[in-house]
Amino acid sequence: MTQPIGPPVPPVRTGNVFEETMERLVRAIRLGQFPPGSRLPPERDLAELLRVSRTTLREALAELQTSGYVSVQRGRYGGSYVAESLPRSATGETPLDPDEVWDLLTLRRILEPAAAELAAERRLSSSQRERLWSLHEELAGASIDSYRPLDSRLHLLVAELGGSPSLLAAVADTRARVNALLDRIPLLPTNLDHANAQHEDVVRAVLDGDPAAAREAMLDHLDGTAALLRGFLG
Repeated sequence: MTQPIGPPVPPVRTGNVFEETMERLVRAIRLGQFPPGSRLPPERDLAELLRVSRTTLREALAELQTSGYVSVQRGRYGGSYVAESLPRSATGETPLDPDEVWDLLTLRRILEPAAAELAAERRLSSSQRERLWSLHEELAGASIDSYRPLDSRLHLLVAELGGSPSLLAAVADTRARVNALLDRIPLLPTNLDHANAQHEDVVRAVLDGDPAAAREAMLDHLDGTAALLRGFLG
């Protein structure tokens, strides 16, 4: 099997398989384990290395091609090749402090699951329930251009329904900082489909009055987003 340069690429281990696959591949490219212009290992070998299905790998490679990280060549010397230079959107204009990124994502992982749990514990009015479900449906049908603002609104509404103004303020502040990171990475249609399914899990758990399920669903969703951010931003 063809191996990347340097330390082994760790296998995917969590439920966010697509997002974690993207994280592993982008990080390996950014670290130079798959150098610019080099050919990636054959699909079968790469899927085995990451311990994911070839379907998941193909989805990830398609998104990397769209994002400008790899190109696909046909013919005798065909295969997936790492781009000669990484997209500017991968690094942004200002260097990021990895410790600050980790700190922000850790804070978010504490705040938003707690907000979802609180929202599920409360007896919501009919109008609140309708508002939550309607926003979820609007987000699920949103275009790429309008997705992130609606995504923010859904997360803030869940926090609002938790009933704690202080927690809502903390979530809003954290979300603004997370949005600055999200603006540095591409929107991936496969990830959006996954995120919409996870949003529905959160919303249904809140509406069903199941605090534990709401917390776990939000954690699962945030972990997927964090995987993409770690992969693209380092």
